[in-house]
Amino acid sequence: MDGPLFKQALLGSLTWLSANHEEVNRLNVFPVPDGDTGTNMLLTLQSAVEDIRESNAAEVSKIAKLASHGSLMGARGNSGVILSQIFRGFARAVEGKSSLTPRELADAFEEAANAAYRAVNKPTEGTILTVAREAGRAAAAAASEVDATVPGVIAAAAGGARAAVTKTPSQLQILRDAGVVDAGGFGLQIILEGMLKTFEQAETFHIDMVAPKPKAAQVALDLPEGGWGYCTEFLIEGAALDVDVIRGEIEALGNSVLVVGEPELVKVHVHTDDPTRVITLAGGFGKLLKLNVGDMSTQHKRILDSEGAAGRPPRANGVGLVAVVAGSGLVDIFRGLGVDAIVEGGQTMNPSTQDMLTAVDGVPYDEVVLLPNNGNVVLAASQVAGLTKKTVHVIETHSVPQGVAAVVAFRPERSGGENVETMKAEAARVQTIEVTHAVRDTRSNGLKVKKGDVIGLVNDKLEFAGGDYAEVVNKALGKLGPDAYELVTVYRGQGASDEELAQLESAIRSSFPGLEVEVQQGGQQHYPFILSVE
Repeated sequence: MDGPLFKQALLGSLTWLSANHEEVNRLNVFPVPDGDTGTNMLLTLQSAVEDIRESNAAEVSKIAKLASHGSLMGARGNSGVILSQIFRGFARAVEGKSSLTPRELADAFEEAANAAYRAVNKPTEGTILTVAREAGRAAAAAASEVDATVPGVIAAAAGGARAAVTKTPSQLQILRDAGVVDAGGFGLQIILEGMLKTFEQAETFHIDMVAPKPKAAQVALDLPEGGWGYCTEFLIEGAALDVDVIRGEIEALGNSVLVVGEPELVKVHVHTDDPTRVITLAGGFGKLLKLNVGDMSTQHKRILDSEGAAGRPPRANGVGLVAVVAGSGLVDIFRGLGVDAIVEGGQTMNPSTQDMLTAVDGVPYDEVVLLPNNGNVVLAASQVAGLTKKTVHVIETHSVPQGVAAVVAFRPERSGGENVETMKAEAARVQTIEVTHAVRDTRSNGLKVKKGDVIGLVNDKLEFAGGDYAEVVNKALGKLGPDAYELVTVYRGQGASDEELAQLESAIRSSFPGLEVEVQQGGQQHYPFILSVE
């Protein structure tokens, strides 16, 4: 397997996952409206393919490296980040190789799984990790045969993945209860099957982006003094390109510089006041492709004018704040609390690593606290620190209430380290209740749920189902032990009517007279009510 063949195999994977990603989505265990494992894996794979699309590299190592970088920058959700680590392990295993024998390909599959395991603090069996490992083992067994071939190794990997996926319910109780196999594992099976189809079909795959690309996460930032200038991006195509030399010269002309690639193709991203000079410089190295220049100062002024945001004086401690949040009211709340950059995302819209990196690099501070505010965004957020020269602290907030508590605890007179410790402690104190409607019939955590039921999640765990919001919220508050808390803040979503809000407030005050109740307009989609209990 050389570079062009590996590239074609990845195109086949993307085509097959594009056709099947909704089937992967339907396997999500929780009946919540943000079951998007398939979509996250598809968008991550699309990002990998975008990085290899223009490359004519003959060496498999170069295609693998580009795909690894693309998948990392485009990684969305936990499944997407793990997939990017699979690409990373594969790329490291084939480093320096122009083509792969069946044995080397099998070794790369095994190292891909090892890298994914290393990336997760507490690996869980019965997930995409198990499927990756079993695919690698099956590939290794096939490679040991005397008449081993590359298509045979890929077929064995796909077969091993398929067998592992069918066993996942026996490894995880939550899958067994819901009567489904692991979604991420099935997504990886689809990717390997897509590779195999590249070899089985005589004609080449036509790459068709079935799933629409998500709207780029809007990043709202306080404008640094003097503006941001122009976000300038392009590819340089040439021969014997020196990435380090190009990076050094580009760095002298701007900031937020990202220069990666191979001797034949280099990707450049830079914020500069003089894009013409950057383009002229780059043109001396080779042919420029996919050139894009955006006036960030004008764009940002438009955002500020439309939202009425005001600039703030720089903080003495030199620490910036970036938060991931969706919903017009919630965006205003976080901005009002002093957050410098909002990456719009969360439920059903997990931002990519690149989205968060852009926000972090855009704030005028060398030290940044990043709040993901969603359990499925934490892993992608954790990748940002390794991609920027700034010091990034990721506080693992799993919900909007935790994020609010963390920001409220921030003090501009404290150092970054002191703030991080305090913010973590305050976030951990908050209990979160999220209320929505079940999008499928399922059984989870011993609870039988029917499509359309009102369901309540307490700290990310599905706990209650019922006929109306007040009933479910009262059950959730009762489980938390309301005597230990003083305040309930209700964040009202788009789907909640005035009548439903009034009924909910009345039910809480009637059942729990010792609790103070506050209401905030959150404007979040999919979750009519999110409650913070402190």
